[in-house]
Amino acid sequence: MSGLIPQEIIENKIYLIRGQKVMLSMDLANLYGVPAMRLNEQVKRNIRRFPDDFMFQLNNEEYNNLKSQIAISSWGGARRANPYAFTEQGVAMLSTVLNSERAIQVNIAIMRAFVRLKTVLSTNKELAYKLNELEAKIEKHDEDICAIFEAIRQLMAPPPALPKRRIGFHID
Repeated sequence: MSGLIPQEIIENKIYLIRGQKVMLSMDLANLYGVPAMRLNEQVKRNIRRFPDDFMFQLNNEEYNNLKSQIAISSWGGARRANPYAFTEQGVAMLSTVLNSERAIQVNIAIMRAFVRLKTVLSTNKELAYKLNELEAKIEKHDEDICAIFEAIRQLMAPPPALPKRRIGFHID
């Protein structure tokens, strides 16, 4: 399958919408090698397999925002409805309604892309945590270094001048 569709192409088709990593119906149809209309027909025939946490339809604002982010003005051509967005579970469910050999192989590649993306994001979270830890240590060291410099400055300062002794006999 890796020769059929490069992993990077699949990864570039995963978007973050409504706080979820999703793939759009038109991109999936392209990958599966079927018309988007056919994919949507199969989904509608099996709609009970696609609850809201598996699939949702983009609203106009989300669709226009996505088009502007990707910077393609004529994306999708003339459309009657906005595309569907499938979560990882929704994409997995698609394999039950699209039975071609290509659909099976594409699904395997997509699942691997989602897993790889999770791994990368997890690694980045760990890295961010370690960076924050290091930053806190450096700040503590900065405070310690400042205290050392202050102590050195105090040692370098001339001793306070003792009051001069007055000459002669004095009665206090």
